[in-house]
Amino acid sequence: MKPRIFLVYIPPGNAEAMVHYEETIKQKVSAERIYRFVSQSVRTQLDRIFSGKQIAVWGSRDSDANRSKFERMRPGDEILIVEGQIIKLLGKVAATTTNSDLSNELWQSLRVGQAAEGWNLIYFIANPVEINLPFTEFCHLMGYGENYQLRGFTTVSDDRLETFYKCYDDLYSILMQLKQNHPVYQRPQKDLFGEESKGVEEPEVTPIVDTPDQVAPAEEISDHLRMQWMLLNLGRKAGSKVWIPANDQGRIRDRFQYSEFERDFAAGIDAQTRYVENIDVVWKEEFRIDAAFEIENSTSIYSGLLRFSDLTLVAPNTIYPLFIVAPREKRNRLVEQLRRPTFQKLRLDRKVRYLPYEAVEEIDQFFGDVAQGLTVDVIVGRSEEINLHH
Repeated sequence: MKPRIFLVYIPPGNAEAMVHYEETIKQKVSAERIYRFVSQSVRTQLDRIFSGKQIAVWGSRDSDANRSKFERMRPGDEILIVEGQIIKLLGKVAATTTNSDLSNELWQSLRVGQAAEGWNLIYFIANPVEINLPFTEFCHLMGYGENYQLRGFTTVSDDRLETFYKCYDDLYSILMQLKQNHPVYQRPQKDLFGEESKGVEEPEVTPIVDTPDQVAPAEEISDHLRMQWMLLNLGRKAGSKVWIPANDQGRIRDRFQYSEFERDFAAGIDAQTRYVENIDVVWKEEFRIDAAFEIENSTSIYSGLLRFSDLTLVAPNTIYPLFIVAPREKRNRLVEQLRRPTFQKLRLDRKVRYLPYEAVEEIDQFFGDVAQGLTVDVIVGRSEEINLHH
């Protein structure tokens, strides 16, 4: 099921709302402060998603109209906070609670001697990002008129959502592309023969699953497993949750006695799970993918590119980096494969970056037992963009 989209409107100049926004969205709230007021089930859910980190929190008035929308919220749904005519923030719904005690704890009235009215319909927000984009951009995507007036707490109708998801992949990627003045691509509506595509639901596909022990020499299996383990460790040091294909988890468990893989990998992510769950290594923060890595030490350097091309076809606006990880001597082979017409049609060379084994080893050695400073940007900085369209 595709994520619903919820919108919260803040009138411009609302000083009280902006103070609360600063305190519980920008600065976030400690888990300990929240956990004193919520049930065990909510604590468990929040701890699984945020792992004890600070949490962004917002709330709405508990009216009949608001409650009917609030009760439709599910983890992974999109939420936008709009101030006047500007989209201030975009995030994902992590969990919800109806809770007057927590509301009183978080949002006090700024007027001396006056009690707060209470924002008891509370939603915890994962992956909050300030985008400061004109609200008209969103209206255009959803088919609203330019004069559409947003008020209060609302949700996008099912028919508008269906139309949107038929044409586009996910809201976050598209709004981030617009913010950076990058082009936004629609999903293909017709195939090569001019026939209409299936629309929102993608056809079932047979996932590309590598079985390296059947096709590669023992030393290549060892290199693949060693590099997979190294990238898993770097992801953990960067603060991400990590995932590798189910078929590989047993080998990592047996060789390195590690089994702390992201259990609910698919929860809330925008990409269709079957297109990413067999990628060699995935880093994920809360509900969004941080980076994806395909390790290629076979002669063809082909299966990883096929997986990335499938992902690009169904999610053309993906903004997280895609890495092909291979020895330096395989770089030219990667460039040759990216010249294939299939990959050129998707301009895959603009999305995929080359990350040498040697660079991964150097990063791993540099950080050692220290994680401070390690981010996806560090990995990007040591990788190479192979853009054949310069």
